[in-house]
Amino acid sequence: MKLNIAVLPGDGIGPEVTQQAMKVLKAIAAEFNHSFNFKEAPVGAIAIDETGHPLPDDTLQLCKASDAILFGAIGDPKYDNDPSAKVRPEQGLLKLRKEMGLYANIRPVKAYDTLLDKSPLREERIKDTDISIYRELTGGIYFGDKVLSEDGNLASDLCAYSKEEIERISHLAFKAAQARRKKLTLVDKANVLETSRLWRKVVTEISKEYPDVELDFLFVDNAAMQMILNPKQFDVILTENMFGDIISDEASVIGGSIGLLASASVGDNYALFEPIHGSYPQAKGKDVANPIASILSAAMLLDHFGLYEEADRIREAVEKSLQLEITTPDLSSKYDLITTTKVGDFIEDYIHHPTDTNINFQNLHLGQSTII
Repeated sequence: MKLNIAVLPGDGIGPEVTQQAMKVLKAIAAEFNHSFNFKEAPVGAIAIDETGHPLPDDTLQLCKASDAILFGAIGDPKYDNDPSAKVRPEQGLLKLRKEMGLYANIRPVKAYDTLLDKSPLREERIKDTDISIYRELTGGIYFGDKVLSEDGNLASDLCAYSKEEIERISHLAFKAAQARRKKLTLVDKANVLETSRLWRKVVTEISKEYPDVELDFLFVDNAAMQMILNPKQFDVILTENMFGDIISDEASVIGGSIGLLASASVGDNYALFEPIHGSYPQAKGKDVANPIASILSAAMLLDHFGLYEEADRIREAVEKSLQLEITTPDLSSKYDLITTTKVGDFIEDYIHHPTDTNINFQNLHLGQSTII
């Protein structure tokens, strides 16, 4: 298969982790006889510095002309710490989602057996957790009308949803549940919000088309509590934009590091794949950021195009790296000097040599620049 992939490394650790995802995809292409062509473009703070815009027109056009987008991270302290800034890096990602119709964000959350002791939650609570979160991405309060009074003392953000916006992501979530454990939980605040009551009405009606899927409901405050008390009760979670943002970030503590969580943002015509972590500017340039979320996002890219064997090879490599504690400092206690690059090197080597990578890594860990 030939794929043209737009690469938007972005800010902070984005370029470092994205580089490892590209390395892994190139290894997949070599082993499985595919052709993946990569073309990079700026987005976020770096794009503001270069062009004055967080999403330059050339970047947007490249994305629209590509088969998929591999995204890094956006954000910079000089904007994060300046609430008065009129142009912000996050505006680039929001515009990209809206312009390309990326209305469904899919975030897998898994508790790896080898990492149960890394989570702040008790092992017996999180073991066997396997959740897929479907977050609506182009509607709700993030995109509603925003008003600030002339005197600066009153502000409002409109949360609005249409029936069509709810329907299109609901069908995706129900189909995902059919292929999993056949349970879907709608997370909302229907006891207070009119938009949530519309979500319940529409989702309940759609559920009749999927009689094999069990549908239940949780208010978002209860869902946040249940995510900590008993996360393995969930299969597929469906929710609106802001609730999904919060719930999925909360779920990151289950695996022990936000550096493990990948995501896909899909629409009818385009798809973008990115780790859910931020730009982590404190680690920029230090080669210590965890690249696994970005690498697993690359696996989701392969899934999107039906390359399931290739995606599974990446996931097997990630599992092996976690088993051997070949991970960055956020997770590893076995080795002190495992860098972002070396994690990528190990996973790349596993793709090429799945039966002898353990031996090869001994040379890599000794500090050699290449795997022998």
